[in-house]
Amino acid sequence: MASETPSKVNLADKFAGFSEHWAPRLAARYNGNEVRLAKVDGEFHWHKHDDTDELFLVVEGALEMEFRDRTEHLSAGELIVVPRGVEHRPCARQCEVKLVIMDAEGTANTGDEATAFTPIEV
Repeated sequence: MASETPSKVNLADKFAGFSEHWAPRLAARYNGNEVRLAKVDGEFHWHKHDDTDELFLVVEGALEMEFRDRTEHLSAGELIVVPRGVEHRPCARQCEVKLVIMDAEGTANTGDEATAFTPIEV
């Protein structure tokens, strides 16, 4: 069984490579999961993921993770895991936020419904 040689990922270099908001980029894969990098600004839409949890790690900026019953405020260096099936809406109201997002491979960032933010397969 062949294995790949591990290599590091420089987050600053990866973030410098794109400017679009709400369009996650793949940084790495492991055990059927994807590590994605995203720049976000403004409000996303309400959504949920029925089959998988989702992890958000704030690298830079301040993120508000809205839930139907409360809002969690995250600063750089903080993370939150949104359990499967829980409606949520990430918001970056103060300035651009840089995030590391971990999802099961192939999970749409927009949840169970397609929206204008759903990536187009090319």
